[in-house]
Amino acid sequence: MSLARLDLNLLVALQALIEERNVTRAGARVGLTQPAMSAALARLRRHFGDELLVRQGNRYELTPLGVSLRHRTELAIVAAERVFDAEPDFDPSTSDREFLVLLSDYALLVLGPAVARLLEERAPRVRLRLEPHGPSALFDIEATLRSVDLLLLPHGFLNDYPCADLYRDTWVCVAAADNNEVGDSITLDDLRSLPWITQYHRPTASTTVDRQLALLGIEHRVDLTIESFLALPFLLAGTRRITLLQRRLAERLAVAADVRLFPCPFDVMDLVEAAWWHPVHSADPGHLWLRALLREAAEKLPG
Repeated sequence: MSLARLDLNLLVALQALIEERNVTRAGARVGLTQPAMSAALARLRRHFGDELLVRQGNRYELTPLGVSLRHRTELAIVAAERVFDAEPDFDPSTSDREFLVLLSDYALLVLGPAVARLLEERAPRVRLRLEPHGPSALFDIEATLRSVDLLLLPHGFLNDYPCADLYRDTWVCVAAADNNEVGDSITLDDLRSLPWITQYHRPTASTTVDRQLALLGIEHRVDLTIESFLALPFLLAGTRRITLLQRRLAERLAVAADVRLFPCPFDVMDLVEAAWWHPVHSADPGHLWLRALLREAAEKLPG
C-alpha cells in the first residue's frame, strides 16, 4: 500500500481514539470537533474493515484489532516524530529537542548524575527523558530501538546493532552485615549452598553473570527475584541470602544497606555498559551529540 494514498493525520486520530475510547474526548485531545473526529473514525473503520470501537453499555471498548493496534500506533507516532525532529545541524545551546533513553536503575545511579550536570551546562533547553527498561525491551528489539534514541545495556544481550562503549564495571559478592553464615570470604561452596536473591532470573531474561555461573556448573538456588538492581542489597538484611552486584553500585549502597562486599571466588567477566541505537539514527547530528555527551559523562566516573 502506498503511503501517498494515506492521510497520516488519521494516525494521530487513531492514537487518540484508542487511548481515550471516546469520540468527544479524543477530538478534544487533538483539537478536532466531535463531528470531525466521528468522520475520522468512520474513515478508519472503512480502511481497516473493522469497527475498532464498539459500544458496551454506556461506554466504548476496543475490538481485538483495536487492541492490537495500540502498540503499533504508539511506535508509528514516535517514529514519525523522530523523522520530523531531524535537523541538518544541532546546536545544543539553543535546541529544545527531546531525547528518550532507556536504562536500568543501576546505570541511572552510576551515570545519571554526571549526565544531568553536563546537560545543564551544555544544553539548558534540551529535554532528556530517562526511563527504565526491563526484559520486555528485548522481546522486539527492532521496535524498541526505533522508538527510542538510546538503549543502555551491557554487552552480552544484543548483536548486529551499532553501539558505543561507556564504562567497565566488575562484580562483587554481597551479603548482609549480620549474615553469620558468611565468614571473611565467600567461597564456591557458599555460592552453591546459600540462597540467592537476583534480578531478571528467567530462561529468557537473566544477567550475564548468571549465565557465566551456569557455564561454570554452579547451580545457585534463587528464592527471591526482583527487577531492580537498586533495591537488591536492601533486601538482603536479616536473611541468609547472598547476591552478585556491580561494584560501582554496591560501593555506593553498602553503608546505607548495611551489607558486606566480597571478591568473587571465580574469575567473573567484567561488565561493559554500552549505548545502543538503531542504524537509522547513526548520522543524526543530535544523536551524535547525545552519544558524545554520554561518553564524556562516563569518562568522569571514578576508577
